[in-house]
Amino acid sequence: MTIAIRGPLELPARREDVTLRTADGLTLVGELALPQDAVPTATLVTLHPLPTAGGFMDSHIIRKAAARLPALADLAVLRFNTRGTSSPRGTSDGAFDGGTAERHDVAAAMAFVSERELPRPWLVGWSFGTELALKYGREHAIEGIILLSPPLHRASADEVGAWRDDPRHVVILVPELDDYLRPEEAAERFASIPHATLIPVEGGRHLWVGESQTRRVMTEIVAAVNAAALPLPTEWPPA
Repeated sequence: MTIAIRGPLELPARREDVTLRTADGLTLVGELALPQDAVPTATLVTLHPLPTAGGFMDSHIIRKAAARLPALADLAVLRFNTRGTSSPRGTSDGAFDGGTAERHDVAAAMAFVSERELPRPWLVGWSFGTELALKYGREHAIEGIILLSPPLHRASADEVGAWRDDPRHVVILVPELDDYLRPEEAAERFASIPHATLIPVEGGRHLWVGESQTRRVMTEIVAAVNAAALPLPTEWPPA
């Protein structure tokens, strides 16, 4: 019997509650999901949307990446609450700092990846998380960044332009109907990164609501990180 892969369905994986330690003395709560019976081919370090607007490690795209991609694409997925953010997993120490002290949170996640010897890390940011990836990703040993619905509120033009001479991948998914930044403006504001891949998503919205949008996001992430796993199955177990 097969089950359609949609909504909150959680596919098999090795899941572990983890804690991250920041350089300024905070403990952040999170989860690591690994392929059940395989060595991961790459690692997604996910950065959630704005916590003051309800973003957290269980924001649906991030939760579904952890629920699906270890099984469907042999990816490790690390998700965590940035400082002061709560979810059913718990509350991370500290207080929201508008993307400034969160620099330490990104560094703590990358230190964890290094300690666990997780392979080929990528930063995957959504909304506020894209700001953290743009601002701080260049400081770490990553293969690239994937930006979902970047608002470009906190990442300055200089911080975006700093990626111009960085050879690592920059993949940008911009919803056609985004509330903050739509494809035409995004093309202008990311023009300072000539090697960036900007993907307009027809009918897409900032929150990526609905299974078709979720599946599109998952597909584009896997296309960047482990294209050999495409096309992603729509049923479990796959045929």
